Amino acid sequence: MKKSKLLSVILAVLLLFSSCAKSEPTVKAEPDNFKTNYTFVFVHGLSGWGSYDFQNHFLKYWGMRGGDLMKYLSKQGFNCVSASVAPHGSAWDRACELYAQLTGSVVDYGAEHSKRCKHERFGTDYSKKPLIDKWDSDNKINLLGHSFGGATVRLLSELMANGSEAEQKATEKDDLSPLFAGGKADWIYSITALAAPHNGTTAYDVGEVKDEVPDTFKYKMQNKLNSLMASANKESDDGRADFDNANYDMLLDNAKAMNDRISTLENVYYFSVPCTATVKQDDGSYLPDESKMESLFIKTSRLMGKFTETSKGGIKADEKWLENDGLVNTISATAPFGAPQTEYKAGDVKAGEWNIMPTFDGDHMSLQGGLMKTKDVRDFYTKHLSMINSL
Repeated sequence: MKKSKLLSVILAVLLLFSSCAKSEPTVKAEPDNFKTNYTFVFVHGLSGWGSYDFQNHFLKYWGMRGGDLMKYLSKQGFNCVSASVAPHGSAWDRACELYAQLTGSVVDYGAEHSKRCKHERFGTDYSKKPLIDKWDSDNKINLLGHSFGGATVRLLSELMANGSEAEQKATEKDDLSPLFAGGKADWIYSITALAAPHNGTTAYDVGEVKDEVPDTFKYKMQNKLNSLMASANKESDDGRADFDNANYDMLLDNAKAMNDRISTLENVYYFSVPCTATVKQDDGSYLPDESKMESLFIKTSRLMGKFTETSKGGIKADEKWLENDGLVNTISATAPFGAPQTEYKAGDVKAGEWNIMPTFDGDHMSLQGGLMKTKDVRDFYTKHLSMINSL
């Protein structure tokens, strides 16, 4: 069984042990105030899935226990679709797959990239089942990326705008994917990053940290769940370069290198939503709020909440990095360091800079709808999508 399917089965089994309670929505979309109504494209994070995947038939990534979010938002008048990119793929590979789904074409990872990373150049053919009907400068899209989906949509925007010089040099003009040609910055209206590790995460570096936890059945179960997650996220050896995967891209130095290559486009509206489910302690460390934090994340969150480091490249993850959502440091999810950014102010949203939304009260899965800790996010998305359409 493939790892992405294994993780979905694990999540589905966990759902059997909990009830599914929904609260009635209190917010309605207000189409009369809309100035645009472009398609909203939702892109999942690490180990995630979307509308092309079999898992989506019995467990929705977007909505989880709270119900099918895509269906709900569509009933509210928004055109919403969910993409299916490689669960553990690099931001580059995932961006190429997303482009093919949106344009109804064959995935082209690029001649230069595929040779350097030691994998096939071409992938799935989406010509018979594109994600949307039409995409161009008149039919723009809004991109929303959860977790590593944030890096995916940002890299897609960079390639759409500026292309890839490396691919252009390595490929004959008539063989070059339009994605790598650039010149399509005006095809994207907005980008929203949800609990995204813009600047990487310390979650991959905390393995050597000692953490004394009670020797109880509850914590033993959490360790088992963490082992299952680690197994599902472990990269398989398929011969490709060891730097062509999501885990590599989320290390601090590598995230910075990616940020250095990605522009903030002056015509695109940017939003980021950081999350937190930790509480600051008297000694300055942070512990997970177990009433909000999924059991899957508690151990990692505890370690992140007291871990500081200086990366090989000199990036200092100090006490400002301790607050977290279980997988991503809250500060990392605010905006790419060095990019134009400001705190979100209703009625004063400008393109070409990151509008940092209020920190969301929930763990890393809360913006999906939660798993064991159900979170009704329908109002959140109704408000957010309405705001984008009203700009």
